[in-house]
Amino acid sequence: MAKAPARQSAEPPTPNRERPAEPQPYQASKDELLRFYKDMLLIRRFEEKAGQLYGLGLIGGFCHLYIGQEAVAVGLQSALDGDKDSVITGYRDHGHMLAYGIDPKVIMAELTGREAGISRGKGGSMHMFSTEKKFYGGHGIVGAQVSLGAGLAFKHKYSGDGGVCMAYFGDGAANQGQVYEAFNMAELWKLPVIFVIENNQYAMGTSVNRSSAEDQLYRRGESFRIPGIQVDGMDVLACRGAADTALEWVRAGKGPVILEMKTYRYRGHSMSDPAKYRSREEVQAVRDKSDPIEHVKRLLAEAGVDEAELKTIESETRKVVNESADFAEQTPEPEPAELYTDVLVETY
Repeated sequence: MAKAPARQSAEPPTPNRERPAEPQPYQASKDELLRFYKDMLLIRRFEEKAGQLYGLGLIGGFCHLYIGQEAVAVGLQSALDGDKDSVITGYRDHGHMLAYGIDPKVIMAELTGREAGISRGKGGSMHMFSTEKKFYGGHGIVGAQVSLGAGLAFKHKYSGDGGVCMAYFGDGAANQGQVYEAFNMAELWKLPVIFVIENNQYAMGTSVNRSSAEDQLYRRGESFRIPGIQVDGMDVLACRGAADTALEWVRAGKGPVILEMKTYRYRGHSMSDPAKYRSREEVQAVRDKSDPIEHVKRLLAEAGVDEAELKTIESETRKVVNESADFAEQTPEPEPAELYTDVLVETY
């Protein structure tokens, strides 16, 4: 009997699909460099203070610090339009909130479970929101924020408000199934969303090279025709340049884009993680060679900013952080009745 002819692919691969231009490092003015430095330093000192308060028992539950990754949130979010663009992330969220201009006092109050916290003391470290600032969390379920981010992008497109959603997730969440369902819908509907993979190398405690068959995470959208760009996440100017390129692509109606930010966290996954899966020498080597704040300090020195001005910024930043901690310690805890509020949007 004759063999049936082999089936032909309905559509051959398209190797020359359009993709964004290769990002260039942002050409920052002296004032912009100072802004980046101040914003990253605020996150660093705030997170260090949060670690201290956790050690004193003033912060309970989980607490995931952002120390080392400051350039990602500051660089990317400096390119957003705060009046129309939205941000959503996972549970390592304090840095993203600070980078979007949210008051350190209400963030620290939330960390310590106080009534004045941004979620009235009920969310804690992992569940903070500010609909006024278009910051939608703070999510404890790994990868859940990605599909929610696609939903935010759908809202932007449906309402025609011109906004873009920046949806962050980590290298660990990059292996979650719902991430790829979101990718598929986002490309089908050409949603205005930038998927940001903060690849800090270790997820909870396993190297990305051991846990991911494809460890070049910017390629993860190829089967959905979503272009990806790999970025030096320890360089705030590279981050800002990549954000500008991605925003230009998305705002032109070309659909989503993936940014893989190669970054590094200096602390463990959470405050309860001793981080024995890597050596102290490895962490110190990254601090010595690639620290994002020290990098900008060197650029500022080249731009003529003297040590005295940097010391003044350091002093002012510590004052802001200490005031946020004092505020958090002095404000009351929520009343028990607060447990029954915000359960439903409306009263039934």
